[in-house]
Amino acid sequence: MKFCPKCGAMMLPNNNKLKCKCGFEKDLSNEKVNEYSISEKISSSNNVVMQGEEITTLPTTSEICPKCGNKKAIWWLKQIRSADEAETRFLRCTKCKHTWREHD
Repeated sequence: MKFCPKCGAMMLPNNNKLKCKCGFEKDLSNEKVNEYSISEKISSSNNVVMQGEEITTLPTTSEICPKCGNKKAIWWLKQIRSADEAETRFLRCTKCKHTWREHD
């Protein structure tokens, strides 16, 4: 496996050359051509395309959105004040994506 010296992306073999998506190319000698060959071909029917709903890994809670009234929100904690004060809890509505913070 070789990486592009210009952008750092993985270079793939193509017509006796290693090619990068940034346009950089490196010629391969005849001995090295088989060493850098792609051995597995995947048909387009095996590709997975994600469409539709946004995927999130944040936890959810039962909170009423102040903007649309939806009863479900994702939440996360963030330290926005000094280290000796509590973290602030942020919430985002799963329906309208309105974001607000919880007040103690």
